[in-house]
Amino acid sequence: MSKKIFFVTGTRADYGKIKSIIHSLEKNFKIYIFVTGMHLMSKYGSTYQIISKECKNSKIIKFKNQTGHQMLDQIISTTINGISKSLKKIKPDLVVVHGDRVEAFAAATAASVNNFLVAHIEGGELSGTIDEHLRHAISKLSHIHLVSNNEAKRRLTLMGEKKNNIFTVGTPDYDIMKSNDLPKISDVKKRYGIKFNNFAISIYHSVTTDLKNLKKYSSIFSRTLIKSDLKYLVIFPNNDPGSDIILNSIFKNFKKNQNFRIIRSMRFEYFLSALKNSRFIIGNSSAGIREAPFFGIPTLNIGDRQLNRAKLKSIINLTHDFKKILKAINLSKNKKFKKTFHFGSGNSSKKIVKIFSKKSFWMTSIQKKFTSID
Repeated sequence: MSKKIFFVTGTRADYGKIKSIIHSLEKNFKIYIFVTGMHLMSKYGSTYQIISKECKNSKIIKFKNQTGHQMLDQIISTTINGISKSLKKIKPDLVVVHGDRVEAFAAATAASVNNFLVAHIEGGELSGTIDEHLRHAISKLSHIHLVSNNEAKRRLTLMGEKKNNIFTVGTPDYDIMKSNDLPKISDVKKRYGIKFNNFAISIYHSVTTDLKNLKKYSSIFSRTLIKSDLKYLVIFPNNDPGSDIILNSIFKNFKKNQNFRIIRSMRFEYFLSALKNSRFIIGNSSAGIREAPFFGIPTLNIGDRQLNRAKLKSIINLTHDFKKILKAINLSKNKKFKKTFHFGSGNSSKKIVKIFSKKSFWMTSIQKKFTSID
């Protein structure tokens, strides 16, 4: 009988990471996908519909964990309750979570305390906000670690994780990024109504540990983009507390400005094609740290949200300083860098399938022990 694997996704970003893995596993495993978070919110494009179309060989479980106005602790509580019910009904052999989002934390919590084996993708990495706390907490609740690079592996061993349970597989989205099947930029522009060339991409998320400054910071960010007089694709932020402040700033400043095209959500492959053909990416999205360097695209990383993720030549770290951001835009708008493969080489899915296909993998103990470094 095929092993049952239970994936959890709450955002467009984590779905982009796990999609290639799901497709690679569907032939030999019974796949369940717990779809929640912003996927079920019309404000963000109701992206559960895309998952249903792209993963027809998987069983989709939809669960609405928020209406858009709850704080993170309330979302975590609701999500734990929903996932727990599904886990007890399905009884999967493995629960797979990704990254540092509250949905992943809720899933790892519900699974581990109910004695289900948990695998965590992209643990052991750094950021600059509450996301990092959640990521490390998820790692401690997980039994298997599928990490992007040896730096992440080293951090997990320092956290007491067993070396034999840490597998360096790279970031799964590189599998898609290396593909020759990304949409043509002309198709991207047609699908999303983009009427200009030579654009940059803006993605600016809320920092939940600094909500008191969010209105001021988002205002500075918006004014800087307008002052630069360039063309921008502005993609909606995640659904974190404070996102409404950013959305209000977006619509107030950009809606009637012909230099801006506001997009609620982009399918991952279309976003990658847009990024590949952009002048630079600006804001505080992980796409600027992981995907942009792969294409040699400059990143203007604003604030603390991604501050410690990677130190690369193509990434300029900035504070919310109007003049400094504007100067960085002018320096980056016509610049390209050598492609960087900091988070893997693009064969993650094959590596994960190979790991999951070993009998020894399924004998991993759910009783964890802290492993000291001699």
